[in-house]
Parts: sequence; C-alpha cells; structure tokens
Amino acid sequence: MRPAQAPPIAPIGSTEAELVRRARERDEPAIRSIMQSNNRRLYRLARGILRNDSEAEDVVQETYVRAFTHLQDFRGDSSLATWLGRIAINEALGRLRRQRANVEWTSLPPGTLEAQIIQFPLSAASEDPEKSMAQRQIQHVVEHAIDELPEAFRVVFITRVIEGMNVEETAEILELKPETVKTRLHRARTMLRDNVEKKIGPVVMEAFPFAGKRCERLTEAVLKRLGLVA
Repeated sequence: MRPAQAPPIAPIGSTEAELVRRARERDEPAIRSIMQSNNRRLYRLARGILRNDSEAEDVVQETYVRAFTHLQDFRGDSSLATWLGRIAINEALGRLRRQRANVEWTSLPPGTLEAQIIQFPLSAASEDPEKSMAQRQIQHVVEHAIDELPEAFRVVFITRVIEGMNVEETAEILELKPETVKTRLHRARTMLRDNVEKKIGPVVMEAFPFAGKRCERLTEAVLKRLGLVA
C-alpha cells in the first residue's frame, strides 16, 4: 500500500491576489493555504480577548466561514490577514459582550473573572525532565500574567509582542490610533514586568501555540462547513 498523501495546498509562490481569486472559485488548495497562513494569528487574537481555548477556536472557525462565504466583500484595501483579523476580533468581542450580559466587570463577585490557563505543549520533548518542568512552570506564570491584563492592554500586547505586528498594523486591525497602541503596549509591559519578571526574570517564550493537530482539525472543520470535503 502506498502511504496516504497529504491534502494539496496552494504553491508557496502564490500571490495573495491569486489565492483570493482561487478561493472565490471555491478552490480547496487555495482555501487551505489561506487558513494555514492565518490560523495561529487569528487564534491568538481571539484567545487574547476571550481567554478561553475552545471559544477562541470556535471564533476562528466562524471567522473563516464568514470570510469565505463573503469573499466578494474583500476589496484589497488592506491585507487579507488584516481583513480576517478584523472579522475575528469583531466575532470575539461580540461573544464577550453576550457573555457579560451587560454586567459591569467591577460589579462581578471576586473570582468570577479568574483566567483560564492554556496548557502549553513544548515544541519538542526534552531529555532533561527538570528543565521541562521549569519550562512548563515559566510558561504557566507568563500566560497567567497575560490573561490577567485588562482587555484593552491584553489585546494590544498579544497583537504587538506575541503576534509580532508593527504599530501601524496593530492600529489598523484594532482600529486604534498609533499613539494609543504605543501607550497601551507600554502600560501592558509595565504590568507584566511587575507580575512576571520579579518572579522568574526576563522570559522568552512561544506563546499560545496553534499548530499540528489543532490547526489541521480546525482547517478540516471549516472545509466541511463550506462543503468542500466530505
């Protein structure tokens, strides 16, 4: 028996305009390529707002379904990634508003907003159990500190630092002024430094991973909802 072949994806050299054109024609490899290029970013943005793994994954799915069924609305005024990011942010914020049910954060009982912790899988198995445990502890502390940031600062921090967008991209996707982005990022870093660095020192981490089986599962679910796979 020959080994099963991986589903085709669009050639690496495909331009964004070409991918969009093919996706409008319901070309499965182009749609796969777009999703695999944007899964992690959209997940991080949604997770930064909702602080919940499964909710964030649902938002990413819904983002793609909405985007690919209304791709004719994409005019190319911004990048496709920015357009998708705005859809994801709007979807996540809409869910957050429904969860709040018009109740002010300050009126909720203590502990109601306790952050939910993602278990960070290590990128590779370590041969040093003590090192692996230390890495997990550091990741736990850092992620918990990020989750505790106020929403306005948390989303800017994730977009700028974790996702690596520049000030202009962050301002565009969050519909903020560049000066506001800079101010909120500075404040977020100050709060994180107070909460994290005094405990474990400067940390370099791969935050909110979204790869491997989770990425593949979400891609297949979206393709199924679009009727492109059985």
